[in-house]
Amino acid sequence: DQPRVVLKSSSLVPSWDRPVRPGAPGCELAGGVTRAHPIKHGVVVDWEALEGLWERLLVGGLRVCPEQWPVLVSDSPSAPPKGREKVAELLFEALAVPACHVASTALLALCSAGALSGLAVEAGAGVCHATPVYAGHSWLQATFRLDVAGSTLSRYLRELLVAASPDLRLQGLPRKTVTQLKKRCCYVSLDFEGDLRDPARHHPTSFRMGDGSSVCLGSERFRCPEPIFQPGLLGQAEPGLPMLAFRALQKMPTTLRKRLANTVVLAGGSTLFPGFAERLSLELEDQCRRHGYPALQPRLVARSGRGTAVWTGGSMAASLHSFQRSWMTRAMYQECGSRLVHEVFN
Repeated sequence: DQPRVVLKSSSLVPSWDRPVRPGAPGCELAGGVTRAHPIKHGVVVDWEALEGLWERLLVGGLRVCPEQWPVLVSDSPSAPPKGREKVAELLFEALAVPACHVASTALLALCSAGALSGLAVEAGAGVCHATPVYAGHSWLQATFRLDVAGSTLSRYLRELLVAASPDLRLQGLPRKTVTQLKKRCCYVSLDFEGDLRDPARHHPTSFRMGDGSSVCLGSERFRCPEPIFQPGLLGQAEPGLPMLAFRALQKMPTTLRKRLANTVVLAGGSTLFPGFAERLSLELEDQCRRHGYPALQPRLVARSGRGTAVWTGGSMAASLHSFQRSWMTRAMYQECGSRLVHEVFN
C-alpha cells in the first residue's frame, strides 16, 4: 500500500571516485563528496549516477538481491525512446535482474485510480505532463510537457522571500528548509490577480525553523505555485498546465474526448498544494467552454495519495496475475538485445 523506501533522485558519491567534468550535472560538496543529479526534467542525463542510485535502493534500502527480483521501472511520457533501451541494458547488464518492465508514468497514474483510459495530469519535481491514455496505451502525439515543476517552484520561493526581505539569512536557507516552507505554507489561489491586489487576502503565516528563528510569508504563499498555471511569471512563453491539459484532450479523436475527460487523474507531489485541484478544474472547464467544447465537462480524480500515485499504480499492476506475461526476461534480452523494449513495451 505504501513505499517501504523513498530516496531522493540526487545521490551523494565520493568525488575522488567520480570527478565532475565542467558542465556535468553535478556539484562539489565539502568533504570530498559530489552530488549527482541523474534525472533532469524527467529525463535521465547521467546513467552512471542512476546505476548507483538503483543499487543503493535495491541492496542498501530494500535489502534484496537484484538477481532474484523482476523490476518495474516508470518512464516519463516525453522521455526519448532510446532511454528505454538504456534502462534494459542497465538492469540486465549492471544489476543482473531476471526480468524487467518499463511503463509510462501516465499509465501507472491512471492504474492507481483503477482506470486504463483517461487523461493523466502529472506535476512532479522536475516536469509536468498532460497525457491521454486509451485502453492502456499512451497517445504520445497528444502529450504535452511543461518544464516548470516542484524544483523550479522551490527556487522561485527563495527568490520571492529574498525580494520581500533582503536578508542574508534568507539567501542562505538550505534547500531542504525552502522545500519544507513550500510544502507546509503554500497554496494555489483561485483568484490570483484579485488576491495579489488585495493585501487583506494575503493570509500571512510564520514558519519556525530548526534554529528557533522564524520566516514570515505573505503573498509568497500563493505566488510560489502560480508559475505552473502562468509560466510567464518566470519569463517562459509556453502555456500553463490547464491549457496543456485542454490541448491534450483537443488532439484526441472526437469519439474519445468525452470518455477521457470523464477521468482526469492528478498525480505527483506538486499537485498536493491546497487549491490545486479546484483551480485546475475551473480553468480546464473554462478552456472547454471558450473553445467551443461545452459538452466536455472534465471530472478530476484527486486522491489523497496522489503524491505517490505512479508508485501505487505500479504496485497494483505488477500484482495482477495477467501482468506476469508482460515481463521482458533475461533470455529475451540475451536473444534479441535491448531494441526489443520497443516491441514489448509499446
